[in-house]
Amino acid sequence: MTQRLFFSLTIIIFSFSAFAQEKYTINGYLKDAKNGENLIGATVYVKEVESGTATNFYGFYSITLPAGDYTLAFRSLGYSVVDRSIQLDQNLRIDIELQSEGIELEEVVITDRPEDENIVDIEMSVEKLDISTIQKLPPFLGETDVIKSIQLLPGVSTVGEGASGFNVRGGSVGQNLILLDEAPIYNSSHLFGFFSVFNPDVVQDVKLYKGGVPAKYGGRISSVLDVRMKEGNKKKVGVNGGIGTVFSRLTVEGPIQKDKTSFVIAARRSYADVFARLFTDILDDGAALNFYDINLKVNSTINKRNRIFLSGYFGRDVFRQDSRQGFNWGNQSGTFRWNHLFNDRWFSNFSVIYAQYDYGLAFGESDFDSFDWDSEIETWTFKPEFTYFANTNNELTIGGEVTNYTFEPANAVAISSGEVSDISVPTKRAIESAVYIENEQKISDKLTLKYGLRVSNFLYLGETTVFEFEENRVPGERRELVSERQADDWEVIESYTEPEPRIALNYRLNNRSSIKASYNRTAQYIHLVSNTVAATPIDVWTPSSNNIRPQTGQQVALGYFRNFQDNGFETSVEAYYRPTDNQVEYVDGADIFINERIEGDLIQGRGRAYGLEFSVRKNIGRLTGFGSYTLSRSELLVDGINNNDWYPTRFDQTHNLTLSAFYELNERLTLSSTFTYITGTPATFPNGRFEQRLVGDIAIPYLEDDQRNNVRIQDYNRLDLSLTIDGKKFKRGEKRKNEDYWVISIYNVYGRRNAFSQYFGQDLDVREVDANQLNAQTFANRFSVIGTIFPSVSYNFKF
Repeated sequence: MTQRLFFSLTIIIFSFSAFAQEKYTINGYLKDAKNGENLIGATVYVKEVESGTATNFYGFYSITLPAGDYTLAFRSLGYSVVDRSIQLDQNLRIDIELQSEGIELEEVVITDRPEDENIVDIEMSVEKLDISTIQKLPPFLGETDVIKSIQLLPGVSTVGEGASGFNVRGGSVGQNLILLDEAPIYNSSHLFGFFSVFNPDVVQDVKLYKGGVPAKYGGRISSVLDVRMKEGNKKKVGVNGGIGTVFSRLTVEGPIQKDKTSFVIAARRSYADVFARLFTDILDDGAALNFYDINLKVNSTINKRNRIFLSGYFGRDVFRQDSRQGFNWGNQSGTFRWNHLFNDRWFSNFSVIYAQYDYGLAFGESDFDSFDWDSEIETWTFKPEFTYFANTNNELTIGGEVTNYTFEPANAVAISSGEVSDISVPTKRAIESAVYIENEQKISDKLTLKYGLRVSNFLYLGETTVFEFEENRVPGERRELVSERQADDWEVIESYTEPEPRIALNYRLNNRSSIKASYNRTAQYIHLVSNTVAATPIDVWTPSSNNIRPQTGQQVALGYFRNFQDNGFETSVEAYYRPTDNQVEYVDGADIFINERIEGDLIQGRGRAYGLEFSVRKNIGRLTGFGSYTLSRSELLVDGINNNDWYPTRFDQTHNLTLSAFYELNERLTLSSTFTYITGTPATFPNGRFEQRLVGDIAIPYLEDDQRNNVRIQDYNRLDLSLTIDGKKFKRGEKRKNEDYWVISIYNVYGRRNAFSQYFGQDLDVREVDANQLNAQTFANRFSVIGTIFPSVSYNFKF
């Protein structure tokens, strides 16, 4: 029996080997012929088998086919299609450069995606914006922005103007994983959320995962924003930039060794303080009001099997009243990547990633009375990943990552009347690691699956002070400290392991429509602690510990996708449900500022978010654009809060409607507009008050039923317009070497005073009712960050 089984297996193995020997592999890179940059998501289509593949983040593709004659179509929207006939009797390396295609006015396309990608792609709950679309949107103060652009997409919102970051499908700002060339960005905002850290001049690809998150991503439970930088022109030196109302920018790129090694470096700086010094001396005493950032990247093709990339980001916001007082924050990151081809089917990438975010605050007018505080989070990550292109029906990805965290919650020194007090909070350490495997499998012409598993582990480490709090606390109140001890260096204080399965499917009903579904489970081991209305630059990141469990989230989504008029119109509707556990909340009166025992003020509960997302996109014609409508809820349930009942989160928005349109007036003029309507966000307002002379001639507000987020502020709506004026393409009958254009924009066209928040006050005139009773007149104030029309103009150039 054993011999017969062994013989059968041997026959099967030899049969498979013989069959495998009849197959050969075609691989290579697809590039832009103009600048030599790799094309992400370009397609290679094999006409004879009516199938193909797409390039990865590095422009690489691989297809394995039986021996024979084939016709390959290399294509990317906006580029001329290249057809190549081959005789496949050996492994082939075919690198293709695609020429930019001249697009007629009546065929203007607003994305660089394949025409039917939304139907055939396995990905759902994924939003992509190419940089050309981002640059068409009406800018704020003349400057286009990645974060503001994705806030126009279904399921994405913000709590208001001037708020940092964005919210996705009912998640908080701290639940988004934001990556720039694989490096995590812990605060994506400049100028308190009015601009992002992403310079559009160096952005090549933007992809937002709202659900159906691939197994390669982990560490957050709401979304993943993956931003990739340009690689630099390998053909010739180029310079582009712009002069705007708030800041100017300049980018230089070019070859170090033509067609082999290139670089790109970009810089931006605001100049409100520069101009202010011309008219006032208020900034002479070391005061500053600015932000800046620098992006740089170098890549080199060592040989056909090896490529290396080195990229970095450095940015900072500085707001100083004088040389002693003010605050600042900034990100730094660096990524080294090595692409290696082991053979024609095995593609690998090894990344070493550094990221750091720090923020600080200082005040005091002399050395005898001052306060100085700074904090930071620093990470080092090693990430190997391997992709095996088995055949046209299977693409297997295997990888892992290890991240070392260092948290410095507070390095703080207070000086009062010359007496120095060090009130710093001890450093915390942690290591997060994960392994993952995922396969994208084409079951049939109609059905495609993508399934995988990620297993993550988190170690909370010493050397630090370990606190133990009482278990049987009073619900909703601060936990009392039971004991504390000093953990040894690298001692494992607490360990967590979480399985994170992922699965997605696409069933094509026909060439115009498909049904997609996905499920994913994710874990988050670090927490953004903030009890303010919106996230701020000085919020604290803290790790999971023996007192704080990791947040976990699940999401199931179902969608229907359909195209009309030869893919001229794309439509979709998605429904999702997203339950979460161990959501971080705060006791009433929580102290999160320089609090060594902050874990006693944090409580955890359950969350749920669910909704429907509708989107439509018009791709062809003089009038193009996209629109979305989201109907959703986001709620929390925390023991001891809101009478132990579900309550809306601060970023719960029932209705969210956005419309964006672009109209090509002629070959030089483009009119753009966006309209946004959002249900007012929840807030906690008092519903009762004391009026007693025993406590003075004031009204004291209070919550008589202990409700949280019991009302909503006014609904938000805004219209923006812009006109883009392209420079002349020809001068004296000859084509100009440089390109330029002007952007004239109006933000908040009808000057609506949208409320960011509301607060309450009391009239000074208090009428006496009796000896102990008052009739104090109270009122509500609306705080609007931008309550008027904001016109702006910017000049942009490229040569």
